[in-house]
Amino acid sequence: MGCNNALICLGGGPSPVINASLQGVLERCFEYPETFGNVYCALHGIEGVLREELVDMRTEDPAELRRLRNTPASGAIGTCRYKLGDDRAEDYTRILEVLRARNIGYFFYIGGNDSMDTADKVSRMAREQGLELVAVGVPKTIDNDLGDDSGTIIDHTPGYGSAARYWANLIREVNEENRGICVSECVTVYQAMGRDAGFITAASRLADPDREMPLQLYLAECHHSLEFLAENVNRTLQERGRCIVVVGEGFDVGDIGAQIDGFGHIEYGASKLSACQGVVNYLNSVKLAARGYANCQVPGVLQRCTAVQRSAVDVQEAYEVGLHAADLAAAGRSGYMATILREPGEPYRVRYGEAPLQVVANAARSLPQAWIAENRIDVTDDFVRYARPLIGDGIAPLEFENGLLRFARLERRPIPQKCAPYVPVGMR
Repeated sequence: MGCNNALICLGGGPSPVINASLQGVLERCFEYPETFGNVYCALHGIEGVLREELVDMRTEDPAELRRLRNTPASGAIGTCRYKLGDDRAEDYTRILEVLRARNIGYFFYIGGNDSMDTADKVSRMAREQGLELVAVGVPKTIDNDLGDDSGTIIDHTPGYGSAARYWANLIREVNEENRGICVSECVTVYQAMGRDAGFITAASRLADPDREMPLQLYLAECHHSLEFLAENVNRTLQERGRCIVVVGEGFDVGDIGAQIDGFGHIEYGASKLSACQGVVNYLNSVKLAARGYANCQVPGVLQRCTAVQRSAVDVQEAYEVGLHAADLAAAGRSGYMATILREPGEPYRVRYGEAPLQVVANAARSLPQAWIAENRIDVTDDFVRYARPLIGDGIAPLEFENGLLRFARLERRPIPQKCAPYVPVGMR
């Protein structure tokens, strides 16, 4: 029997449009049954492969699969943060065993840097073991940190446009709140995701491109101190009587009791202290230059799972990059990730390309220094021009049922296993 079955995995943190990419891959695979045989999804990413927990997607209700486009986050088939370490030879052997048992010839991994690293390792391992496998990556991350600082590998990642739209609208709302209650709560501090990249924090400026709000942005790339932040806040309080602060989750407030995930990254949402709370604690311990006190909010995972703020542009591009990934696989372009590249000039247009998995897996993108304002607490108009098209002009389509959002309801019924039960090395 030929190895023409396809296997799709999700990896890393969810995004508002990850399922649109999944739908794109599925639909293209379904269009060409002579190329792609059975099409499986692994429940919870590479963990599902290791456990051989696979779902035959051709048995799912087509009406529900069409709803994937409007379903946020990763609940449809699940994701994980499991690292295929170099010291886990048994895991690699198990993956090959499952791929062979299921006649997998096409392997898709939807995710960010770590997922592209996983896809690259699976691709190289299969090649070394003589397994005919076409491995293709599909980009995903709200952080927008895939690629390198040149922006030539990929212009932006699916998920970022929706996260940027979330923050732009959130800060609009926060400004109304802060303006109303500033006589009691003169400073409001919000914490944005992004780890070591400041793209999400920077997106707050889209709420106020004319710079009318008393808004300050503390970008990961600037490595500011609490003392510097407090000086700037007090200066704005003296001038405006109120201040809105957005800090990246990695802002240095000292020991946060960090929790670490399987890839060695800090899980900020699970740590004992947030950067946001650390900033507020510090501000309230010094004399503020206006009546009232500082408070804080951490939107957390809402910025990556909220359906109502998804960008229509982001949804469409996520879907189309999924289609393109399947086209790459059908053409035998193994070891590549599908990419989104911006065409020069106006109006905003993109094309879809490819980049080697090995290059993407070992690269990380930061907010370019040229897009950081001279005062180091804002971004430039060039950044606004870059990011503004990504948030679109309207809300992506939504479906409601009894007044509530209606998402895809997949049966997710695993097919009978062919391999012996297995416990992944990292879970023993």
